[in-house]
Amino acid sequence: MKLLFLLGDQAVGKMTVGQELAKITSLRLFHNHMTIEPVYELFGDKNKHWKTIGRLRQVFFEDFAESDLYGMIYTRALDFGDPKNYDSIAEIAAIFERYNSEICYAELYAPLEIRLQRNTSENRYKHKPSKKLDYDESVQSMLDTKARRYSIEGEIPWENFLRIDNSNIEPETTAAIIKKHFKFT
Repeated sequence: MKLLFLLGDQAVGKMTVGQELAKITSLRLFHNHMTIEPVYELFGDKNKHWKTIGRLRQVFFEDFAESDLYGMIYTRALDFGDPKNYDSIAEIAAIFERYNSEICYAELYAPLEIRLQRNTSENRYKHKPSKKLDYDESVQSMLDTKARRYSIEGEIPWENFLRIDNSNIEPETTAAIIKKHFKFT
């Protein structure tokens, strides 16, 4: 089995690239809003229910890792400056490593101006309705974040790591680069 962590800042294109990668490989996409949106819809406030979201994700990871499926793409924003974020990635990876899975990491990068444009895409709103409902909050979060959502050369502790500046690359091309680099089928 394969597990691809598809990492990057808000609106960098993780979900869209993941969708394209799922089309050209046997990987299944598990984007982070697949657990955020139902919690938001049920409780009305995702910010008070991260524990619920985390528990839902845990079940998905454990059950998927036990399956005989080819692999998973998991999208996630990551604060590369916070060691706790590396720990949470390691905890997820450990679930899959128990089943001898190959763990891969791809980081997408694009500057704020491009991400602000992508923040209003139709595809984003279709799969992440809370982003449209809370558009101002979404933009403000991008502007105010203190998190470092991009890696610095040489800091990444993982093997099987790829960093792509997808500022001017179509999602289909970015997906093809990832597929080729990790030799996904």
